[in-house]
Amino acid sequence: MELIGERVIPASRQRTWEALNDPDTLKACITGCESLEREGDDGLVALVAVRVGPVSARFKGKLKLSDVVAPVSYTIHFDGQGGVAGFGKGSADVALSDAGTGRTTLKYVARAQVGGKLAQIGSRLVDSAAAKIAEDFFQAFETRLREETGVAPTEDDEARATRLRLERARRNTVRLGWAVALLFGAFIIYRSTR
Repeated sequence: MELIGERVIPASRQRTWEALNDPDTLKACITGCESLEREGDDGLVALVAVRVGPVSARFKGKLKLSDVVAPVSYTIHFDGQGGVAGFGKGSADVALSDAGTGRTTLKYVARAQVGGKLAQIGSRLVDSAAAKIAEDFFQAFETRLREETGVAPTEDDEARATRLRLERARRNTVRLGWAVALLFGAFIIYRSTR
């Protein structure tokens, strides 16, 4: 699974960097995060409750930073265990650049693997859940920094957000179409064998 995204954060690059490295800010922005504590200079330990389709679990995970170039970029590696629900591991490259007038462009590329029951429920459902978790995080993160800095969204910010919502809706429609086609095909095969 791979997630690629770009967001305009309503804060300076330095403030965005600080927030991305602050356990309290991250815990407040991650849906289902029960605890998030620093482990050494370059690591975090998290406990997060997640629901993906019919699978619910509490994942205990470790996050470790590498290739840190403050306040420009880093790679974050994660490895989480959810007991019988399975596991998730991967990495994300995060890069920050100035977007002008107190804003920062945040770009990320995340790659992940899942195993156990999570892998059995299907990649489309897992991909959709991962995209929603990322979207929820960034909405909460942007709102938190917007309230802190008082930076109002611009027309470009609104246009980008609308474009991203439309792209997500299109992807979800395509997924739904495939699911309906598969169910219809299974029904036809079932009926033809009776």
